[in-house]
Amino acid sequence: MKVHEYQAKSILARYGVAVPRGEVTDNPAEAREIAKALGGRAVVKAQIHAGGRGKAGGVRVASDPEEAFAHARAILGMRLVTPQTGPAGRVVAKVLVEEALDIDRELYLGVTLDRSRGLPSMMASGSGGMEIEEVAAKDPGAIVREVIDAGLGMFPFQARKLAFALGLAGEPLRKGVAFMQALFRAYAETDASLAEINPLLVTKSGAVLALDAKMSFDDNALFRHPDIKEMRDLAEEDPLEVEASKFGLNYIKLDGNVGCMVNGAGLAMATMDLVKLAGGEPANFLDVGGGANEEQVKNAFRIILSDSNVRAVLINIFGGIMRCDIIAKGVVAAVREMGLSISIVVRLEGTNVDQGKQILRESGLKITPADGLSDAARKVVEAAR
Repeated sequence: MKVHEYQAKSILARYGVAVPRGEVTDNPAEAREIAKALGGRAVVKAQIHAGGRGKAGGVRVASDPEEAFAHARAILGMRLVTPQTGPAGRVVAKVLVEEALDIDRELYLGVTLDRSRGLPSMMASGSGGMEIEEVAAKDPGAIVREVIDAGLGMFPFQARKLAFALGLAGEPLRKGVAFMQALFRAYAETDASLAEINPLLVTKSGAVLALDAKMSFDDNALFRHPDIKEMRDLAEEDPLEVEASKFGLNYIKLDGNVGCMVNGAGLAMATMDLVKLAGGEPANFLDVGGGANEEQVKNAFRIILSDSNVRAVLINIFGGIMRCDIIAKGVVAAVREMGLSISIVVRLEGTNVDQGKQILRESGLKITPADGLSDAARKVVEAAR
């Protein structure tokens, strides 16, 4: 689950992470008053779940409260299109009005999971304000990493190592070390999957603050953080992904035309790879899980077909805990209920596979069986064409 910048900063502030003064609003007149309270000069920032807001006109500096009012009025309701939103963009419903600061340096700092080691890793770079992926591609040596023991936490010497690598000295060094340790505590204690500060700001007076903040959280741990769970903004999520979450389905919309319904995240990833290798483009990632019932299968099918780009569907099931006959019944029920006209390719293996195949054969529906993964991918890509 993602949260807005202003929400991430409120969480980080609880742990002692320094953030600029500011307030969020959905009213231009309130933006004017907030700017007054901040001393006149302010920055008005669109609040959407995407980066690249500044380049799209979603971040504007106001020299006085009246200009803050004008910027807020222009930004609220606008559709921001950035590389992360896709061509559809996102409509801005709120703006964050923050104090304008005297910038000396812009750095990068982030914490995420190093999957190769199974441990959190803090990354730092002197190239603040840029996308970290872009920095890594152009100059991998510009990123310094420090792997952290999740149980012991971040030691001061590790923070100092990163701070020295960023060229911090004197008061900014001391504050930077405290900032890094506080950021890691926030990451670990909220079960975050990402805590990113970009840019990390060093002011001319030596203060170290989070000029921007991005946090994502492990959905499976949200039951431990009801306050964070309440921050979820459904308007910022894809409607089909929201619908899928209601039925316990793991669904992510993609840009292709081959719908995929699979049980198991690993098999789902392999299925998408095979579709790509066969020359097609997957329209989604959808994992129905190991214990889905007939009703969940019907809903999964309905959600896949709610995407108007889908031209064919591949159902790839390995029945371990999941029974193939249950999948087959759900597919048949969904096809009959929705009156489908597109091709469906089914590959079943595992528990009750013979019963499952028999149900599909006797349904009288336009369902193409497949023998093996490669055959399934080839048939569904041909059908989508």
